[in-house]
Amino acid sequence: MSIKPLFTATATATGGRNGHTEAQDHSIAADLSVPKAMGGPGKPGTTTPEHLFAAGYAACFGGALDYVAQQKKKNARNAVVSCSVTIGPRDAGGFGLAVKLHVKDSSLAQAELTDLAREAHEQICPYSHATRGNVQVEIVVEGA
Repeated sequence: MSIKPLFTATATATGGRNGHTEAQDHSIAADLSVPKAMGGPGKPGTTTPEHLFAAGYAACFGGALDYVAQQKKKNARNAVVSCSVTIGPRDAGGFGLAVKLHVKDSSLAQAELTDLAREAHEQICPYSHATRGNVQVEIVVEGA
């Protein structure tokens, strides 16, 4: 599948999970460390690739949800999207991820918000497209 490029973000990591990552345009920079739960030092003031992925997916999904809502003349700008990213060993070897998206918007009816979230996930969000078939994604919706 090909895309028509609109924007490209580039980041570089040095030192892997115990190093540093930074966007080429310096818009984001983070020191990394392996969390204690994974046997690492869990250094204060650091983050993990899973935190970065969760933040990106939550923001992207929120944008996709708002896009779908606007197309249907609805307003989901106040929706709050939380994303949890879990890492663990896979049965087939190596490590894998699991994602849980929690979408909350008390200004939209439960069924309506569920439909918007489903369409955002199935049709619009690039993170959802990238994870489909590779990462288990659970979506929990909390509307009015």
